[in-house]
Amino acid sequence: MNKLQAMEVFVQVVDAGGFTRAAESMQLPKATVSTLVQGLEQALEVKLLHRTTRHVSVTADGAAYYERCLRILSDVREAEESLSRNRANPSGRLRVDVSSGIANDILLPALSDFFVRYPDIRLDLGIGDRPVDLIEEGVDCAIRGGNLPDSALIARRVGVLHFVTCATPGYLNQHGRPTHPNDLSSHRCINYFSTKTGKIYDWDFIRGDEVINIAAPACLAVNDSTAYLTAGMQGLGLMQMSSFMVDQMVAAGKLEIVLPDWTSTPLPINVVYPQNRHLSAKVRVFVEWVADLFLTHPFLQLQRP
Repeated sequence: MNKLQAMEVFVQVVDAGGFTRAAESMQLPKATVSTLVQGLEQALEVKLLHRTTRHVSVTADGAAYYERCLRILSDVREAEESLSRNRANPSGRLRVDVSSGIANDILLPALSDFFVRYPDIRLDLGIGDRPVDLIEEGVDCAIRGGNLPDSALIARRVGVLHFVTCATPGYLNQHGRPTHPNDLSSHRCINYFSTKTGKIYDWDFIRGDEVINIAAPACLAVNDSTAYLTAGMQGLGLMQMSSFMVDQMVAAGKLEIVLPDWTSTPLPINVVYPQNRHLSAKVRVFVEWVADLFLTHPFLQLQRP
């Protein structure tokens, strides 16, 4: 027995004053209405209605139960209506964590569109390359680049990071242009290290079947993608940088790509959130918006043209 349906039928029988009228108003067979009320009485082990051939009346227990049913059904309708409104017009505080590069180059320039669509959401954007503990720090979701070791998170892949090796024209004029990854041993490089572990990331190069991993000789190491780009733009050395962050500088002649025949391993971009946390309407619409945003970006989309 569907107890909620049985409660709705019972209330309708009381309001209509009989089974026939209740069945007509609910567009159910009279036998179904009678069976549901009888099943409710059997489950409760009380008599809810006095029945005669001409009249139906409520017992004392039935009257008390009727009042309870009204409140329960009202709460259910209110919850459904609230959820429906939230889906159409999600609202409230949304805490999102994202790397500085994606925040400054991708999200912030596009957020006006997000707020036009969802004006009742207040976005708290944590910006930085430090990996946060979503549950401990109360973060609803995060946008992360790279492979995810944390199995406690649900991930939706929304894009891919592609990398190029580049430097300023001034640096290349002074130090020369590498023609092979092994040439980096005689160059100044800018390294990136993990905020969490302090580990310096190797540079990797792929050309056909050749794969080379290099611990690049560094004059500087940083742990923030925006600072990494700033250091490279100052001519401090070669850098291996996300394509989306350097595209405009390359087009303007402020940076030059080196070793163009060599690529680096692309890294996935995921929106992640805790698996034990209800995916609210505000998180859902943000994830969908980010996925659409990345889908149209030439350097982040999952399938590049």
